[in-house]
Amino acid sequence: MEINSSNSKLIFIAHRGESYEAPENTIASINLAWNQNADGVEIDVRLTKDNEIVAIHDINTKRISGVSKAIKSNSLEELKKLDAGIYKGEKWANEKIPALQEILNTVPANKQVFIEIKCGVEILPKLKEVLASSSVPNSQIKLIGFDLSVMSSLKKSMPDYDIYWSKRIDRRNIILTRSGWNKIISTVRQNNFDGLNLSYSRCLNKSVVEKIKSNGLKLFIWIVNDPKTAYKLLKLGVDGIISDRTGWLRKKNK
Repeated sequence: MEINSSNSKLIFIAHRGESYEAPENTIASINLAWNQNADGVEIDVRLTKDNEIVAIHDINTKRISGVSKAIKSNSLEELKKLDAGIYKGEKWANEKIPALQEILNTVPANKQVFIEIKCGVEILPKLKEVLASSSVPNSQIKLIGFDLSVMSSLKKSMPDYDIYWSKRIDRRNIILTRSGWNKIISTVRQNNFDGLNLSYSRCLNKSVVEKIKSNGLKLFIWIVNDPKTAYKLLKLGVDGIISDRTGWLRKKNK
């Protein structure tokens, strides 16, 4: 069976864009994801010194540029001087760290953008402003993050957007127990979140997925780069998977 979203409700979301091939969180990786028919893209955002929102995962630029500049201590203009693409190869040289608005400008009709908040509540006023000024409908924008207090504040200040709480799970994690799952679901419901964004674990089974879905919550899984795992999750009934190589993954057969 071919694994793609044309024969199911499962959607394929490009992790930091098509980050297996292109430099993560850049316009190049985002556009590559759209060109390869991803249903959505996931990006990480942080706030700069001059109150601009940029797409970058780390607290500084060292890993992607070779030059260490803390995001919160530098302006957008200063960050734009860095080459954020060369680490992926010469063909990506001179890719820049994009502002959130630049990425929103690429989003096609009926596609989704998952915005992961990587800093604190200080980003929320600017985020609200940028999203409000964007032409992308609220229904196409999903907000995700690990920090419960940040996500709770986000839902209160921006209730019209879907909010997903991110959790990393493994066999040592207490949320893998029945009471643990109940606690997580209870927290999600109390905060009026729309669902969960979980790391993939082999412990994720049908009963867990059904428990989450029976509470009216959506479920997204990251990071999935294996066709068999993607097919398994499709059969379990998750709503979407986040992958470094969505274009390749959805073409593969079981």
